[in-house]
Amino acid sequence: MTLISSREFATNQKKYFDLAVSEQIYVKRGKNMFVVTCAEQDDIAELALAKERKNSGGTFTSTSDFIAYLRK
Repeated sequence: MTLISSREFATNQKKYFDLAVSEQIYVKRGKNMFVVTCAEQDDIAELALAKERKNSGGTFTSTSDFIAYLRK
């Protein structure tokens, strides 16, 4: 597990994406924490079923819409 700031992530994205293949990367931005993790293409449906994405308007997106969003 590695915890970094959003500025560090923005500066060294390739480094942290490569590292995410073997461990979870936590990016702290203000009061929020984001997780960068590696997922195989086949995992997209399982990820969507595990947790539906909440969009900025405060409403929930359907699983099928989330899968379509991830495949863009």
